[in-house]
Amino acid sequence: MKETILSGMQPSGELHIGNLESALKNWVRIQNDYNMYCCIADWHSLTSDHVNTGILKERVRELAVDYLAAGLDPETCAIFVQSDVKEHAELHLLFSMLITVPTLTRLPTYLEKKDEKGLDSYGFLGYPVLQAADICVYNADKVPVGKDQEKHIWLAADLAKRFNSLYGETLVEPQALLTKIPIIPGIDGRKMSKSYGNHIPLAAAEEDTAALILKMFTDPKKIRRGDPGTPEKCPVYHLHRVYSPNPAEEIAPSCRNGELGCVDCKKALAKNLNQSLRPFREKRVVIEKNHDYIWDILKKGAERARDRAAEVMAKVRAAMKLDYY
Repeated sequence: MKETILSGMQPSGELHIGNLESALKNWVRIQNDYNMYCCIADWHSLTSDHVNTGILKERVRELAVDYLAAGLDPETCAIFVQSDVKEHAELHLLFSMLITVPTLTRLPTYLEKKDEKGLDSYGFLGYPVLQAADICVYNADKVPVGKDQEKHIWLAADLAKRFNSLYGETLVEPQALLTKIPIIPGIDGRKMSKSYGNHIPLAAAEEDTAALILKMFTDPKKIRRGDPGTPEKCPVYHLHRVYSPNPAEEIAPSCRNGELGCVDCKKALAKNLNQSLRPFREKRVVIEKNHDYIWDILKKGAERARDRAAEVMAKVRAAMKLDYY
């Protein structure tokens, strides 16, 4: 039997090339090898913005379009909206009894975002518990993540282990399915992120993508054409390694000897990046026009997800002696 996998993203705005390379491409690659559930985590998005909920419906739709355009097959994996499966909230509530507040306040992600974004709500504090419920409500065997996200899966595994020790073997203790993620720097050299405003949107027009590439930071010691560069220290070169055919032979040597100027280097990257994204963008335009098709996929995906989650929650209630009737 195939193992079960749970993946998901928040509908927090336009996806960028970092999302594609760090997650979506891997999901598409492994979707036929696992029993896969792909969540659009709308409840999670409320932990950072619970005021502007009027934009959520459009963002959910846009994220579903991106999932499909990237190559996720709704016949193979269940694509659904988190809030359509109420069992997530039920298991979150039950898990919240098994973890202490000091444990949550010590988590690095809580400390970082609390200071960075001024978030201090009960919902934000419990974000990792809801994330654990997202995983365990499907008895997911694995969660595909990069090495930097592995700690999130540890908490889910720990909560499943605590549950099992108290109530008997009921929940799978999930493991991280580590995937190698290429370095995707933003235009300012930091990790690409919407919160930094340094991202390159997947759905951007080709001319807009080229304009963003021209703004990218480069090797700070290469000031003008003719100056020798150090490709390994240049964010532009890191993207060349992802999107250009032979960067080690065609880009790096002429950068090091000063023959290749930064503007020409960026133009070459923009051309290769746009060429790589063209199939995704063309498919996206077609899918986006069919609103009924998108919502139908999400409804059917939610039905499949609810079937699985209801089965797991029936076992959870029975183990906890909460099945009174």
